[in-house]
Amino acid sequence: ATKLLWMRQHEPQPYGRLAKILLPKDYVRYRMTGQFAMDAADASGTLLYDVAHRHWSEDICHALDLPMTLLPDSCESTDVVGHVTAEAAALLGVAEGTPVVAGAGDQAAGAVGLGVVDPGLISAVFGTSGVVLAPTAEPLRDPAGRLHTFCHALGDRWFTMGVTQAAGGSLQWYRHRFGQAEESVAQASGTDVYDLLLAEAAKVAPGAEGLLYLPYLLGERTPHLNPDARGAFVGLDWRHDKSHMVRAILEGVAFSLRDVWGLLADLGTPLNQVRVSGGGAQGRLWMEIFSSVLNRSVETMGGAQGPAYGAAMLAAHGVGMLDLHQLAGSGWIAPGTLVSSPVGWPATYAGLYSVFRQSYPALAGVYKHLAEWKARRD
Repeated sequence: ATKLLWMRQHEPQPYGRLAKILLPKDYVRYRMTGQFAMDAADASGTLLYDVAHRHWSEDICHALDLPMTLLPDSCESTDVVGHVTAEAAALLGVAEGTPVVAGAGDQAAGAVGLGVVDPGLISAVFGTSGVVLAPTAEPLRDPAGRLHTFCHALGDRWFTMGVTQAAGGSLQWYRHRFGQAEESVAQASGTDVYDLLLAEAAKVAPGAEGLLYLPYLLGERTPHLNPDARGAFVGLDWRHDKSHMVRAILEGVAFSLRDVWGLLADLGTPLNQVRVSGGGAQGRLWMEIFSSVLNRSVETMGGAQGPAYGAAMLAAHGVGMLDLHQLAGSGWIAPGTLVSSPVGWPATYAGLYSVFRQSYPALAGVYKHLAEWKARRD
């Protein structure tokens, strides 16, 4: 919605030529089938959708003076919304008439790929951003707007999620800015550079000898909803070195995702079993830290479970090959690896987390003044 309003104000001529609004995957599907459609899961993020009732919102479109004719048909992620045309078949080498299922966005499809469709199962994603996602049987809304409520990829499910903007992105930032030595060793030895960084962090005891990291490199969504928030190392002293900084990054990201966990708990969301995926989930030390911060075991899932795999499962459901309501024993979800917290770590992190919670409020005014200063300089 905001992009459309910007376009109407700043690019009125292209705006006047609009016929339909599609997200990228929906445009690809349109080229494959000739049909305009958007699934409820992705439509939930447009600000034009009635998430509770799973249809486009006439009230919002009227308030924004956006014609409903711009919107494609609303569908569910498992619906067959078209068939491969002769033109697309010739281009792609796919049989003409092949059914095409709507699909979903990355988080909804990724949750399906993990088997996280029923309340009580939780998806935690350690990608560039970090996500904690909880399926629900009805839409749950955070009155403060810190969590996002979307339609899930199943027609009788929703999910509530919170996002840390720079989760794996924080470690990636450190690697590119300060990890040149590790990069050289990794290239010479054929080792993964992230394995080397985590090995350095493993030399340091929990708490990084009093060093905290706030992972707000890109502003933050949950729980602070503040585009001016910025990353910070708090407590740096003379004895800290690179290993302390990497350890603090791992811990700070885990604390930030613990913030999301707490908000979900406050809404009364059942939080029974955690399945973790993404590149960061492959680092055992990081998962031990995360397990300790949550004070519960987590199940790390292999590389096969992800959004692309979830999209394949949605297609299988759509054509009758799979029932996503009966995943147990279906063989579609491979078991993960259970990771538990090392002895003593949960107590250490419980104390440090309370300090982490104090850090953002203490710096909020600084962030605001820095943003104002930068605006004047620009």
